[in-house]
Parts: sequence; C-alpha cells; structure tokens
Amino acid sequence: MSGAKQGDKVKVHYTGKLQDGTVFDSSENRDPLEFTLGNGQMIPGFEQAVNGMAIGDEKTAEIAADDAYGQRQDNMMVRVPKEQVPSDIQPEVGQQLAINQGGQNIPVVVTEVTEAEVVLDANHPLAGKDLVFDIKLMEIS
Repeated sequence: MSGAKQGDKVKVHYTGKLQDGTVFDSSENRDPLEFTLGNGQMIPGFEQAVNGMAIGDEKTAEIAADDAYGQRQDNMMVRVPKEQVPSDIQPEVGQQLAINQGGQNIPVVVTEVTEAEVVLDANHPLAGKDLVFDIKLMEIS
C-alpha cells in the first residue's frame, strides 16, 4: 500500500491540541478534513505529517510554531484611535472583529481599550504556539 504524496487528495480525521493537552480543534463527530497535499491549504507541519502516511495509519505529530502559524509578530498589533471605531461597536478586550485592509477582511482580537485608542491583534490566535495533532488518514484519491 503506497503512502500519501504531493498532489494527492486526502481525507484525515484529526485532533489539534496545545502542548498542555487543551484541544483547540477536532474533526470528531464531523466529516474528515479533505485537502490536497502540497497545495498549501494546511499549515506546513500538518502537510509534512500526512505525507507518506497510508490509509488507516495513525500518528501524533508535534509541530513547532514555525511550521504551524509562525511566531507572533509585533507589527501585527494595530493601535486605532477610538474615533475611527464605528459608533455601533463597543470594543471590549477579547472581542473578535474584522478590519478591511485592501478589500480583504482580516480577523483581529481587541487586546486593549483606553480612553483614546483600541489595540487590535491581527496575529493568528495560535501564532507562537507549538501544536500537537493526532492524525488518522482515512482516504487517498
């Protein structure tokens, strides 16, 4: 039985965890995740883990932040004067919003609110974190 290779469409079941065991995502009770190996649809470390697996194989892959969502970047923190925040939005720390940058909506999280400004974090929520994935390859086509 040959293993999954670049260009193959694969279906996997997975559970993604932080290093402390906290589950952040899982395909449990859902259809398997389908993607094409090598198309860049998944984080690099996940694709590397699936590459070479045979149908029915299971593995646990530890993926360093650099092969996942990268390191947190200070330049992804944006300070916005409060008067530029739409009046129908009452920003609160932890609130998820989207900002429009060049016609594209970018998800951000409010990290600080002061009298004068709101600080938004455009880093991916998992940036800077090493991840652990339990993966089972279900199908190759």
